[in-house]
Amino acid sequence: MTAFILVSGMFTGTHVWRDTVTRLAAAGAEAHPVPLTGLDPSHRPACDGIDLETHIADVVAVIDSVGVTGRRIVLVGHDYGIHPALGAADRRAGRVDRIVYLDSGMPRDGVPALAAVPDQRLRGRAAGSSGDENGADALPPPVTHEDWLRWGSTEGVSGPALDRLTAMAAPQPMSTLLQPLRLTGAVDPVPVTGVLCTGNGASIEMVQMRVNHGDPTLGALVDPRVTFFELPTGHWPMLSLPAELTDVLLRAAAGEGHRLVPADATDTPAHLRPFVLDVPEAPRERHGNVDLYLPDAEAPRPAVLFVHGGPVPADARPTPRDWPALTGYARCAVASGAVAAVVDHRLHDVDDYERAAGAVAAAMECVRAAPRVDADRAALWFFSGSGPIAADWLDAPPPWLRCLAASYPILGPLPNWGLTSGRFHPARAVANAGALPVVLTRVGLEMPPIAVTVEEFLAAAKDCGAGVEVIDVPNGHHTFETVDPTDESRDAVRRAMRAVLDHLHRPDPR
Repeated sequence: MTAFILVSGMFTGTHVWRDTVTRLAAAGAEAHPVPLTGLDPSHRPACDGIDLETHIADVVAVIDSVGVTGRRIVLVGHDYGIHPALGAADRRAGRVDRIVYLDSGMPRDGVPALAAVPDQRLRGRAAGSSGDENGADALPPPVTHEDWLRWGSTEGVSGPALDRLTAMAAPQPMSTLLQPLRLTGAVDPVPVTGVLCTGNGASIEMVQMRVNHGDPTLGALVDPRVTFFELPTGHWPMLSLPAELTDVLLRAAAGEGHRLVPADATDTPAHLRPFVLDVPEAPRERHGNVDLYLPDAEAPRPAVLFVHGGPVPADARPTPRDWPALTGYARCAVASGAVAAVVDHRLHDVDDYERAAGAVAAAMECVRAAPRVDADRAALWFFSGSGPIAADWLDAPPPWLRCLAASYPILGPLPNWGLTSGRFHPARAVANAGALPVVLTRVGLEMPPIAVTVEEFLAAAKDCGAGVEVIDVPNGHHTFETVDPTDESRDAVRRAMRAVLDHLHRPDPR
């Protein structure tokens, strides 16, 4: 018999597992929710002295009590709960058969749970807390349904369930977030399963993409002992999909699930495959982090700045400005008589959006200052994860910006990013775009978390009357220009390029 030890996340206690426990028991398994000190209603002393080690000890105690029965132990950590779960597994590695990361981060030795807090504004608040030293301070729990959105998507959770979650929420002792996790490495051989909630902005395809980009933090995930599942719901699947979660946990215990492919197991990673169009070479000048592609023309020409997606690992080589898709688009623009530019903007993590946005703005000024560029006719073209940066330009489009394009973009922060401020929300900013033309290339086989942001943007654009031209690629995947070498893909690239260049040559409608 398998015994599941369930560790809940921030502000929550054993009550969140009620339906999951019932269903696991009906399937013949044991289930043991862990009452974390200070969080569970049954065990709430004052927050003084409660830290991560306190919660690790809580989990160890349950492992020890279950271990004497000889049961196979599957340790499940949700959200913050993966930190005490992993710490306990490191101390009792020989007794744990599998660890399930339930819509959680990937804790590392020496890193506090604070690093995984999704709301970056609250992360800064916690880091500056006056109660850091003695643990006397605590992070207040959510008090409204909207407050829970700071910590993850509530998709699928009913109103009454959210009411109960709020009523039973407890303050999170600050030292549980500030004390670094200490791991000896004993836990490393324990098999692992990741359960990703697509409604919270995660998917297997997105993780595989980051592996393909060479993200060193994800290298361990290609181990054959690591499996993955997806659930089509928000951050609290034990409340929204308890039956489906139960099935996934039972399958995880049996070693089932999707396995990632190592980056070097394929001939060429998707982002380094040839561009879908055969385009001629063009002269290129390198100016710091900006590459200029110049047409064979003396008179100043309109310019297009292509902005790569991300996040991209800092040590990824080649860097994005040398990726075939970006160089291919640049050469297409040059072949049509425009100046093209590609920028490496250093979006390496979701915390880097402000830095990347500044790099894009600086690159645009560099392009407009080039002698061969008509500074009054420029376009910005965003790809994938750079989409949120487009909000700056939609919110206050300068007169020289004649078109804004986006291909398979993320058009709003994903729920697990923690970007709660309004700056990087294109769906909000589009209301101020006025007559700025927008050309949006949408792929029919988009990853669900990204597709949601696109539809939200289009709905907002329709409501405010923004001019958005949609180029559909019904059978296209994310990064279709290198993964789908079809006539449909070639036609979509040509149509999008033609639309952008037409706007560059038209009189300003504003």
